[in-house]
Amino acid sequence: MAVTLYNLKSESGLKKLDEYLLTRSYISGYQASKDDITVYSALSSVPSDEFVNVSRWYKHIDALLRISGVSGEGSGVTVESSSLVAEEAVATPPAADSKATEAEDDDDDDDVDLFGEETEEEKKAAEDRAAAMKASGKKKESGKSSVLMDVKPWDDETDMKKLEEAVRSVEMEGLFWGASKLVPVGYGIKKLQIMLSIVDDLVSVDTLIEERLTVEPINEYVQSCDIVAFNKI
Repeated sequence: MAVTLYNLKSESGLKKLDEYLLTRSYISGYQASKDDITVYSALSSVPSDEFVNVSRWYKHIDALLRISGVSGEGSGVTVESSSLVAEEAVATPPAADSKATEAEDDDDDDDVDLFGEETEEEKKAAEDRAAAMKASGKKKESGKSSVLMDVKPWDDETDMKKLEEAVRSVEMEGLFWGASKLVPVGYGIKKLQIMLSIVDDLVSVDTLIEERLTVEPINEYVQSCDIVAFNKI
């Protein structure tokens, strides 16, 4: 599903993007992708807190970029400078920008393809690093995962603000909390849907839930936790 967003440097464009992100954690899918980087790069400055959803999304993507928590996947997103409507449609991938095409054809060593295939030089450098680490007895760098979790309260009288504060108070080496939103369940009850990134060798999601999120004092607010999506980064 291709996504087209318009005129993100205007207040009207940001308002449309804010509405689009009201029910989404990312531009497409359940994990950060190059679609998020495309929109992130199209914004001329940090969004005002007036646009709550855009601001929340921007800060989360900015944090993920700092820890390389963005995948190279995506469904294809186009940012236009005219019109003021955000729309979704099944379509072919957007035509490549002429400047981008020229950059791809340019062999300048200063150009960096963040999502391209490894060159022979990069492969050799990676092999040399692996050999050096093996020789020094160091462990291979651990992988990371992106997790989407549902956190359910006891009833409609549970203070959801305090519930989220309790969840985010859990700190573990290799655990990074991300964007969140409240999702209606029924009968006036809402659940907290929250993103987190983990370093696989340091954090077990099962241990996080069973030993940190559903025990005292957090279980005063949290009834249960469910994993909605789990993706390797």
